[in-house]
Formats: sequence, structure tokens, C-alpha cells
Amino acid sequence: MDFRNLEKSIGYTFKNEAILKQALTHTSYAYENRIESNEKLEFLGDSILEFISSKYIYNNYPKLKEGEMTKVRADVVCEKSLHKIAMKHNFSDFLYLGKSQKSNEKEVRPAILADSVEAVIAAIYFDAGLDQAEKFIIENLKEAIEIASSHVGMKDYKTVLQEKLQEHGSVRIRYNIIKEVGPDHDKLFVAEVVCNGKKLAEGNGKNKKMAEMEAARKALERI
Repeated sequence: MDFRNLEKSIGYTFKNEAILKQALTHTSYAYENRIESNEKLEFLGDSILEFISSKYIYNNYPKLKEGEMTKVRADVVCEKSLHKIAMKHNFSDFLYLGKSQKSNEKEVRPAILADSVEAVIAAIYFDAGLDQAEKFIIENLKEAIEIASSHVGMKDYKTVLQEKLQEHGSVRIRYNIIKEVGPDHDKLFVAEVVCNGKKLAEGNGKNKKMAEMEAARKALERI
């Protein structure tokens, strides 16, 4: 398999291509071909990912308390977040999957893609050291960390609003981003919250989640 497009996407070219292949080898393919899978690399990559993300949060968000740092890390070091990274770099095009896996699944499962990201992190570490692994992790997670840190500790107004509106039965609550203002590096989002087709309030924030939360907070004030 030609890994050049993947290497271009992740911003790192491997000296030892064999370790990249191993990082992308699922257990189903490894079993069928009697070679080593990416499980051990995934194990190490998980630890590297947790350490690097913890260090980055500690150094860049000094105002966060210990519990808040833990919540931010949990938000970004998870299957959903790693799956997004895999999708961003088209990992599914480069995975070695066994025939059984291919025949049973129409699409590659998010868990498999998330695991492959951890394995690639370990592969980069073995190929070039911790600095390069850190570069890959931070480039792919810094935006998610920024978003998670900006709303950590905030009261979950969306949950409170939902509970309030559903006191007397089921309702349909929807959040829409109705406006985006400003340049990419300093964008402001405006969200509306709608219940059963009726607009309740608008709110704005530096990311979509914060804008929706503010809309929910304002809606609660009006109820």
C-alpha cells in the first residue's frame, strides 16, 4: 500500500514504513495473515496521548483546577475525538482489515479507527521520538482542547432547559446556528433554541457549543 497521501495528510514521513503498516493492521487481518497487529502499539499510544494532552492542558490552561483539567482531557481523549482525527486524515483508506471484518461491516467501526490513531501515535514515537508524536497530537487536538476548556465548569443549561420543558410531556427541542461573524481565528457564533417550532431565545459564543448553552440560559430566564 502507498502511504504517501496519508503521510502528507498527517505531516510526517516515516523512515521505517513497516511500523506504520503495523500501526494500521487490525487484529482481523493479523490473524488471517499470521502477523502482528496494532494492539501493542495502541496500548503505548494511549499512554503517550494521555501524557502529552495532560502536559499541554497543564501548561496552557493554568487557571483550570485539577478536576477541570481532568474533565477537559476526558472530553478530548476519547473514541469520538480520535475517530474525528481518523476521518480527517482518511485512515480508513489505509487500514489492513481481515476478510471477516470487511464482510461483516459496511463501514469501518469508529472504535477501530480510534484505536488506529493511538497506534499511529506510538509508531511516530518509535520512528522519530516523543517530539514528533507530540507535534501530531497537539496539531490534531488543540482546537478540541480549546473548546472543551472554554465551557468546562459551566452549568449545563441545555440539560436544565430540557428537563424544564419536558415536565408536562415530550417536546421537540432544536438548536440552530443562525449566524457566524468574524474571521476564522476569532469567530462568533449565534444560536437559537426552538421548542415545538417556537423560538425561545438566541445566544452567542466563541464556539457552537457555547452559543447553544447561552441560548438555553436565556430561554430559562424567560420561562
